[in-house]
Amino acid sequence: ADFLIHYDVEGNRTAKTYRQFAREVYQLAQYLREDLGLRRGDRVATLSYNHADTVVVYFAAWLAGLCLVPLNADESPERKSFILDNSGAKAIFCRSEFLEELAGLLPGLPNLQSVIQIGGEPAGLWPTLDAALVAWDGRERLYPGSLDDDALIVYTSGTTGSPKGVLLSQYNILIDVQAMTGWHGFGPDDCLMCVLPIHHVNGMIVTLMTPFFNGARAVLNRRFGSNYFWNRAAAEGVTYVSVVPTLLEFLLEANEDISGLDLNRLRGLFCGAGPLLVETAAAFEKHFGFPIFHGYGLSETTCYSCFLPRDLSPEERRRWLSAYGFPSIGVPIAANDMAILGPDGCELPEGERGEIALKGRNVCQGYYQRPDSNTEAFRWGWFRSGDEGFFIRDERGRLFFFITGRIKELIIRGGINISPLEIDDVLKLHPKVKFGMAVPFDNRWYGDEIAAYIVLKDGETATEQEILAHCAGRLSFSKQPKVAVFGTEVPYTTTGKPKRLELKRQLAERLQPYRETQFKRDGKNLVG
Repeated sequence: ADFLIHYDVEGNRTAKTYRQFAREVYQLAQYLREDLGLRRGDRVATLSYNHADTVVVYFAAWLAGLCLVPLNADESPERKSFILDNSGAKAIFCRSEFLEELAGLLPGLPNLQSVIQIGGEPAGLWPTLDAALVAWDGRERLYPGSLDDDALIVYTSGTTGSPKGVLLSQYNILIDVQAMTGWHGFGPDDCLMCVLPIHHVNGMIVTLMTPFFNGARAVLNRRFGSNYFWNRAAAEGVTYVSVVPTLLEFLLEANEDISGLDLNRLRGLFCGAGPLLVETAAAFEKHFGFPIFHGYGLSETTCYSCFLPRDLSPEERRRWLSAYGFPSIGVPIAANDMAILGPDGCELPEGERGEIALKGRNVCQGYYQRPDSNTEAFRWGWFRSGDEGFFIRDERGRLFFFITGRIKELIIRGGINISPLEIDDVLKLHPKVKFGMAVPFDNRWYGDEIAAYIVLKDGETATEQEILAHCAGRLSFSKQPKVAVFGTEVPYTTTGKPKRLELKRQLAERLQPYRETQFKRDGKNLVG
């Protein structure tokens, strides 16, 4: 039976059966341990992208008892160098496209002993993955290990400061996969499609580890494309896809005709890793007819920590997605507990906003070599997410959680905390707006004041006053953008999250003239 189907950037399809995949994993695990001399717990890095070869490297590292350090190819050379040095990686598998950049970093990385080339013509400087696989002696070796062994270090991608390495054990990964399997009822007949980057936990855990755990199929795309998304899902008999809200927006914008496609096996889309707007969820389900299983998680919690329950009727699901101002991220899965904490670490009651906190078996081992960050993040026996939210109980007593924004992204205007997601939602309602985001800027009078960053749909024109008037009819004065700025680009992370803080930095100079402006409601000096 097929395990891994891969589509390259040109749309060429290859497939590996479970037997073929296992053979290559055993081959490479032996190479890592016997030929390279790596030992249990050593770090192995990858500088690659979504490709079947990358998946073989991941599983071989785990089989050999090694800890994987996947690098994001889009990171700067400085960040790549920091991650390789900080993790203590002894070997790296590098796509041929990135070898020249890596070669420039090697003099500053004395611990990095081995470079293995993936793809391309052999350069002669380093061994290749193909040669490593050929060297196998045919024996399926098992190496001693433990579920407590380090399995993965994923580095966070903040806009400032050094990246932090999230350390996950083999147990963290497997318990999260098991919890997701139990929640959604996965089995060998499922087929999960990956359109997200596999250097991140969502693509890696949800759409690679989970199907493998269940003897199911995984369809790995080199990258997302709205022009082939639906056709590929139909051709492969996909049952679930994991996406981020940005991709839902892209699919809605592309408006592909799916009426002639056989999508009877597709049961829905998992959506997390970023703020989902109420309007987006409603528009997608209405237009395409597939349910969105909204959820939430972080690298620090392996992947997903909660989902909307599967026993909700369509009407109940739509209510939880739209009735409370924010789409619910759902109910905690079996691997962890969740709570809303106040500034003193005490649990807050229903409906009151505070910090989303988590504890359980899928919570990471901590930030690698960062005791300062660990002390702050794990205060009061919980992992503090940095996200603001609240919960509502249903009639069965289940806690449905909601996320209202990043705490550090909260706009504090005149001492009042304002969630930027509420404003984002209103901006998205404007018929000419392709992308809208509330961006705080420094203001002498209120501390933070609010601007709207707007990318218009192709062919549309709009004035600043038109955007501001649209918001004035839907938001209280304190939440209304006072300035609208227009652009054509949106800074995204590789996992599809718009970078609000990066936008704030980029727009600082344009918004500087408004620093001394006192914005008043009806000419009056009012904060609220």
